[in-house]
Amino acid sequence: MTPGEIDTACLALTGATKVVQWGGSEVYKVGGRIFAIAGLAGGLMFKVTDLAYEVMTQSGMARPAPYLARAKWVSFDDPAALDPDEVVDWLKTAHGLIAAKLTRKQRAELGL
Repeated sequence: MTPGEIDTACLALTGATKVVQWGGSEVYKVGGRIFAIAGLAGGLMFKVTDLAYEVMTQSGMARPAPYLARAKWVSFDDPAALDPDEVVDWLKTAHGLIAAKLTRKQRAELGL
């Protein structure tokens, strides 16, 4: 999946925003909370469910994301090698997991 496709997929999600920080990384947020990071050393990181974290990291599909593994984030070094449809689904899930942690008021303001 190309950086442009990642950008399009993330920004298509309700209430999603993007900021560039940490040395040029594209940080995708919902309600001010991060759900995905692209470009950090050329890779892609995002939040996953507890079960997905175990499956992805134990199978070697992904590795625990540096500094974020305790919060069940995974990292892929080469997003271009990933199936775009799978990545879009993973990003939707990441967005949903983070959006669920927002207050009811925040979710209503974002149209979630």
